[in-house]
Amino acid sequence: MRRVSKLLFVSSCSVVVSAASAAAQTCESVAAIALPHATVTAAQSITSSSFTPPGSTIALTGLPPFCRVAVTSTPTSDSIIKLEVWIPLGAGWNGKYQQLGCGGFCGSIGYGGLATAVQRGYASAATDDGSQALGSGSFALGHPEKIVDFGYRALKETTDKAKAVIAAFTGQPPHHSYFAGCSDGGREALMEAQRYPEDFDGIIVGAPANAWTHLFAGFIWNEQALLKDPASFIPSSLLPVLSNAALAQCSKQDPNVAGDLFLMDPSRCNFDPASVQCNAGQDPSTCLTAAQVATARKIYAGPMDPVTGASIFPGYEPGTESDATNWPLWITGAAPGAGFQQFFGNGFYANFVFQNPSWDFRTFNFTTDLALADNGVGQVVNSINPDLRPFSDRGGKMIQYHGWGDSAIAPMSSIDYYNEVSEVVRSKPGKGNLKDIQDFYRLFMVPGMAHCAGGAGPNVFGQIFAAPPPSNDAEHDILTALEHWVEHGVAPERIIATHYTNNTPANGVQLQRPLCPLPQVARLIGHGDPSDANSFRCVKDPGE
Repeated sequence: MRRVSKLLFVSSCSVVVSAASAAAQTCESVAAIALPHATVTAAQSITSSSFTPPGSTIALTGLPPFCRVAVTSTPTSDSIIKLEVWIPLGAGWNGKYQQLGCGGFCGSIGYGGLATAVQRGYASAATDDGSQALGSGSFALGHPEKIVDFGYRALKETTDKAKAVIAAFTGQPPHHSYFAGCSDGGREALMEAQRYPEDFDGIIVGAPANAWTHLFAGFIWNEQALLKDPASFIPSSLLPVLSNAALAQCSKQDPNVAGDLFLMDPSRCNFDPASVQCNAGQDPSTCLTAAQVATARKIYAGPMDPVTGASIFPGYEPGTESDATNWPLWITGAAPGAGFQQFFGNGFYANFVFQNPSWDFRTFNFTTDLALADNGVGQVVNSINPDLRPFSDRGGKMIQYHGWGDSAIAPMSSIDYYNEVSEVVRSKPGKGNLKDIQDFYRLFMVPGMAHCAGGAGPNVFGQIFAAPPPSNDAEHDILTALEHWVEHGVAPERIIATHYTNNTPANGVQLQRPLCPLPQVARLIGHGDPSDANSFRCVKDPGE
């Protein structure tokens, strides 16, 4: 397989080739290297096994000795992109590079991810995406260049500057480069594959928010439904009514296991919340009113264009509504208007699209306003191009995952994008079957998992934002699986996901299940132990 890391380094960072021709004598001497429109603001050796990030009082511990380099890049007069590069010292470096995606509106550097990366021997980098707003979308008001930084420029700046720093310190560029992100980090991962297909050999895409304009239109759709009037809101106390009914009904169509608190494939079930609508005289704590049923139907269906009736974005799957990390956190919130969806949907459209902090979500037009967003900032922040052939042609490999219980980003959106990529790949002369896309791109749907991690299902497999898996081998750890695919040509046929008791590693493993590449799903073999991943096999048709 042709590798391009060294060529890429020379072409994109030729200005520092002379500095990278030999390793820097010390980490501190990296401060003197020249970087295009950027400044090294810190270069220090960390050898105490712990590090307290700037602005924090909590130390990261168990760290190997590493070189910490902080950089501020200013590609435009309105840009302030902060990034950090951590490089294990001496033999601690495995010769590879891992870049980490951010989440939400970003606004800070993911130090925890950097710590995990260097513990595994990687040189690693992370960025604040050009915003110092600590998670608020307000940075976009009046700052079009910062929107571009956030959309994609900060990613490229981080890649190029990090590889330059690594070469300056070690004397050589990394021999393999990987990117991993979830949520907005998943959007960034796809952005890398689409805009910069030469930069990474392997990419992990978690629950990608890649269709930002449509995803956040969906958030507004849910907000309008919930807050149409006081009777429309569904309080968290009633969510068990929905999830219990969905599990009871959908288990008849789903290849799940008796006793599971999640569905293996909820898309197989057409759950109608009218089944829990209150009858005359029924205890109101056990049912939903007609207005609440109408709200739930809209959330399950997803936003639609009122003129054409076309789907704007998929709706959410049934069965995990009452889990604290799902609807109570993202959709309904602890009180009307307090869900994370309202924060992000309003923050995006007010600050990015309409440039008006007083914008009212009730005024959103799902035809004209969505078109305005798509044709404006959508061209900068959306990473929806299904043509991944340049990434595939240069030998890149991609693993994507998405939790079926995700209440932030509808899980069907990942399947939709995968199918769109498949159509493009199959249109290429000489291509035309499933193998052609699975040669470079595999999607794993995760039963019962919430957004990026958590939830009632098997939800730990080495992904970002999750607890560590029981083992870092290629069967249990997604990054190792990607390494084996990139470096040894061994594609992942399954990834074993773990559910810890009460989602706490110290409590031990409760169950393990295999995750299977689409279109396969896991099915229990005979009367095997449902807590043992080896009791399942991956099949294309769960009804066979």
